[in-house]
Amino acid sequence: LRRDYPTTTSDDMADSHPFRSAPPAGAKVSDLIRFGAQEFESAGLCYGHGTDNPVDDAAALVFHVLDLDHDRAEEAYGIVPDAADVRRVLDTFAERIDRRVPAAYLMGRMWFAGLEFEVDDRVIVPRSPFAELIHAHFRPWIDPERVRTILDIGTGSGCVAIACALAFPSASVDAVDVSARALEVARRNVARHGVGDRLRLLQGDVFEPVGARRYDLVVSNPPYVSDDEMRDLPQEYRHEPDLALPAGHDGLDVVRRILAGAREHLEPSGALFVEVGDSDERLQRAFPALPLTWLEFEHGGGGVFMIRGSEL
Repeated sequence: LRRDYPTTTSDDMADSHPFRSAPPAGAKVSDLIRFGAQEFESAGLCYGHGTDNPVDDAAALVFHVLDLDHDRAEEAYGIVPDAADVRRVLDTFAERIDRRVPAAYLMGRMWFAGLEFEVDDRVIVPRSPFAELIHAHFRPWIDPERVRTILDIGTGSGCVAIACALAFPSASVDAVDVSARALEVARRNVARHGVGDRLRLLQGDVFEPVGARRYDLVVSNPPYVSDDEMRDLPQEYRHEPDLALPAGHDGLDVVRRILAGAREHLEPSGALFVEVGDSDERLQRAFPALPLTWLEFEHGGGGVFMIRGSEL
């Protein structure tokens, strides 16, 4: 990542930011990305909110601040921003370093399953391996042609529910979240993607808001972080809403409620998919007789199980 730059001598730009080296003078977009990545690495930032390394994190912020097109990246790298734009980029880098704010919150958006979603600190940043399942229409675990009703538990920004609505254009989707503030964000994303005629947003805990309704497909990326894991989380995760991550001493409080109600709300021919992350081994110990199928992902991620309605 490191490179020797001609440093700026105009105004107090270098002194007004928490950088370990002086920002480059006359920088191209590619130089700013390299500089940001170098500073992020030196500051020991944590990734995992849509990016997994300092280069991608810095690139996402530079392209956002300068309103550049990711589809024309090769052309964009050679652009030389003016001083005011460089200042805005450096200010954003500084906030990322000083406050450890995830890049997605600084941008106010994140991509999931090839779609752009509005995000802020009312919702967690979309990053679930569910995107790969949605692209595959949950094959081979279900027959997509038979899916008419879908439930998303803990919808947050609405990203999983909306992506499912677009992947299954003949299905109706219910999206549940206990947080009214999260549903405000989800409502904006539903309108953004034009699925409001088939997608209902419901406030409440797990299955409570849906009454006796049954579904062909139930998906959930619920809170699943244990008390011990919460204490060790990097600062970046502290910017996410309090309700979104912690789930009791073993991280299974919400998952237990999902499993307890799934039999009454899932069609026998349907399937339940739940992400539990690093709580997977604890879940297997807690329910040793439950015939869970643990999924593997081509593009990374894990800790997702599937169980059919007939197996509950």
